[in-house]
Amino acid sequence: MAAEQDPEGRAAARPLLTDLYQATMALGYWRAGRAQEAAEFELFFRRCPFGGAFALAAGLRDCVRFVRAFRLTDADVQFLASVLPPDTDPAFFQHLRALDCSGVTVRALPEGSLAFPSVPLLQVSGPLLVVQLLETPLLCLVGYASLIATNAARLRLIAGPEKRLLELGLRRAQGPDGGLTASTYSYLGGFDGSSNMLAGQLRGVPVAGTLAHSFITSFSGTEVPPDPMLAPAAGQGPRVDLAACVETWLERVCGHLGLGVQEPHRGERAAFVAYALAFPRAFQGLLDTYSVQRSGLPNFLAVALALEELGYQAVGVRLDSGDLLQQAQETRGVFRTVAAQFRVPWLESIPIAVSNNIDEQELARLSQKGSEVNVIGIGTSVVTCPRQPSLGCVYKLVSVGGQPRMKLTEDPEKQTLPGSKAAFRLLGSDGALLLDVLQLAEEPPPQAGQELRVWPRGTQESCTVRPVHVEPLLRLWVQQGQLCEPLPSLAESRAFAQQSLSRLSPAHRRLEQPALYQVALSEKLRALVDRLSAEVPSENPLLGAA
Repeated sequence: MAAEQDPEGRAAARPLLTDLYQATMALGYWRAGRAQEAAEFELFFRRCPFGGAFALAAGLRDCVRFVRAFRLTDADVQFLASVLPPDTDPAFFQHLRALDCSGVTVRALPEGSLAFPSVPLLQVSGPLLVVQLLETPLLCLVGYASLIATNAARLRLIAGPEKRLLELGLRRAQGPDGGLTASTYSYLGGFDGSSNMLAGQLRGVPVAGTLAHSFITSFSGTEVPPDPMLAPAAGQGPRVDLAACVETWLERVCGHLGLGVQEPHRGERAAFVAYALAFPRAFQGLLDTYSVQRSGLPNFLAVALALEELGYQAVGVRLDSGDLLQQAQETRGVFRTVAAQFRVPWLESIPIAVSNNIDEQELARLSQKGSEVNVIGIGTSVVTCPRQPSLGCVYKLVSVGGQPRMKLTEDPEKQTLPGSKAAFRLLGSDGALLLDVLQLAEEPPPQAGQELRVWPRGTQESCTVRPVHVEPLLRLWVQQGQLCEPLPSLAESRAFAQQSLSRLSPAHRRLEQPALYQVALSEKLRALVDRLSAEVPSENPLLGAA
């Protein structure tokens, strides 16, 4: 799948978006005659992010596109030749020119799946040299995407299902690629849309946005619209001078609110009129450029009521400073009294949007019962993941030439699980998640209704479980370089993510001090771990006994 044939391919990583040591290892494998040796790697994380009990798997779509488009260009190979030793055999570079992923197979959790520590997000198998070269790009594509999706899911859980969440963080993102990834995977994680138009163009993310303070402050009130006339929404009847109609309504609104007509800012009103002339069916007011109660609200109401006379309905207002909860409640109160006074019932429930450095704590406050906020725009707190900037994914070798490989280290947390594996999710009679089980691929899968002995990670004792339902977790997406089934759309993965989250128990869904979800090993996998651990000396003989 060439990038030029695929609109999304423009957002894909390039083969040299990698670490130098991948190239040096590739040369080492080739020189040792091991380039074509069959190998398998697993990509996983060790701890759930943000102190929670779950993560959402994301980035698979980008990984599949990257793998299928993987090919080193002549320019890529020339650069590699410039950074590798000058006496490198030219035949190695000829080998690189012929590389592709036609021998690579990828199994993975579907995007939007619940993911837990040690359970592979991806399993990548194929020729050793090639699958080694894939390590850094795949980690880059999966780690940040999954972190963003999980962060967005947490924010959605805090906000509840009714609030509309918009991602507004492009200007605060870590570069253009980070911005596009954040916009894409915050949508997968549960946001309703983004301000990022490139995410809309390339990924189909719904885009939203209206106007900024600069638009309002650019008007002084002396400007004369070249054409202030607006036709009725129904398309029939004479055109009306909207600016003049707004001035008439301003007197009535200010009289109702107990304000002098000179108090609302003329420039702000002119900006609202200009915006309404451009977007009569989508007029929204930004209320806090000067004063919400004494300027923004009366100016907005004057324009909204003038539009209403012509058959249009304003779509909402936005607040961007101050105590957002209190401002929203006060604004809603004004809307209710004005709606009753002028008999405009739809004005009572017009959406109120808020933005301004909203984090988890402020989001919880804005989402509490009695809040009058309908739409919440979040930027920095979703795209930068300030509570945890990295998921910490790793990509570890588990098998070479059909033989299991295991990393043993002084840090037990960094030890890996050897061998080609399968993963299953065990469920109870009510559909509740019991635990995930990792086992060797050669083992028969767990059976519903049959008792199973497993070894939970982090414990020294086994336990038995009798699942009512068993779900295989890892699906085959790419086999020998060929796509095995169509990739779900981003919208489908988003819906699947919400379905996945709904299956978590309240204890595991809790964002602070949640119950930890159990991941366990089969008896056979546990025995393999113990055997390989025992084969490696526990002390350095050169140092003597401890």
